[in-house]
Amino acid sequence: MSDKVKLGIIGTGQIGKSHIAHYLGLSRGRWSLPPVPGAEIVAVCDINEAEVRRVAKEHGFPHALTDFRELLAMDEIVAVDVCLHNNLHAPVSIAAMEAGKHVYCEKPLAGSYVDAEAMVRKADQTGRMLSMQLGSLFSNETAAARRLIEDGHLGEPYYAKSSYYRRRGRPFVDGYGTSSFVKKDVAAGGALFDMGVYHISQILYLLDNPEVLTISGATHQEIDMYEERRRESGYDVEELAAGLVRLAGGITFFLEEAWAIHLGGTDGSKIVGPRGGVTLSPFAYHTTLSDMEMDANFDLGSAQTRWNSVFPETNANASAQHHWVAALQGQVELMPSARVGLNTMLISEGIYRSQELGREVTADEVRERSVSTALKV
Repeated sequence: MSDKVKLGIIGTGQIGKSHIAHYLGLSRGRWSLPPVPGAEIVAVCDINEAEVRRVAKEHGFPHALTDFRELLAMDEIVAVDVCLHNNLHAPVSIAAMEAGKHVYCEKPLAGSYVDAEAMVRKADQTGRMLSMQLGSLFSNETAAARRLIEDGHLGEPYYAKSSYYRRRGRPFVDGYGTSSFVKKDVAAGGALFDMGVYHISQILYLLDNPEVLTISGATHQEIDMYEERRRESGYDVEELAAGLVRLAGGITFFLEEAWAIHLGGTDGSKIVGPRGGVTLSPFAYHTTLSDMEMDANFDLGSAQTRWNSVFPETNANASAQHHWVAALQGQVELMPSARVGLNTMLISEGIYRSQELGREVTADEVRERSVSTALKV
């Protein structure tokens, strides 16, 4: 493959613009990163013709299209970035892989397990690369935790927790984003799909993506909201989800995710083994040394700077999109973000199913009962 990777962006809404900014090497708050080398956006596509033309003109992109099939027919495009609502991920991504394109997809992988599984199966069948946008896999904290685990400082992990709260941050009804984020027929889920995917996937990745055995969980939508916004949005997804998951290898995995909750904060995500434990934010290592309890902090910034200088592949993993372009160029092996995303979808759908049935469910039950939520395109 040539050094210059030619890309097509499908969707130029809020997420699409964010992805474009990354490819152009722009700084956005904490995403201030070095430019993505070798990525050239040659076409953008959106059903909003006026907006897609505006975006193309602003950045000098050669092609602005309103039909994604026209974009997929362009021979010069090697890979596409799917920046659409959740229930459109599967049909568009599958069509792209059938057209011979590699696919980078916004999270979550799809709106249901069966749709996500179809995407992974299509990647296997076509030999196309499929990656999911999971910025959490490329954080300094994830890199540090992986080193500690691989070097044996935790021992074999037996307990993990993913946890994140917003005090009040439900899309649209609390004042930002569009109503599409809170409608099942478009988004398929709420806090679990919007935020939980990052934290669940981070833990699964650090655990080497173990097999899911059983899931028990519950979801809630309890906190008052502006009634006009409720009516206008058709809000029918969860603001809080909690779950207990049994993973292969005797690992207990607890998770909680909230768009809105009356608490001051969370104790964050963590992984624990018999030799030590790690908390991810703020990052720390906990152990007993010479029969004395010890909590250790790290200078991740200087470590990352050193790794960037010494290990060439570190720069290729500066962000999810850096990694994606480097993988397309053959510089690094693609991280298994799609398969981690598939397992994340299994857990998330398992929580919804457990809430529906009022009991623990097995992973096989979730697979058997999963129904496609994909929209026609």
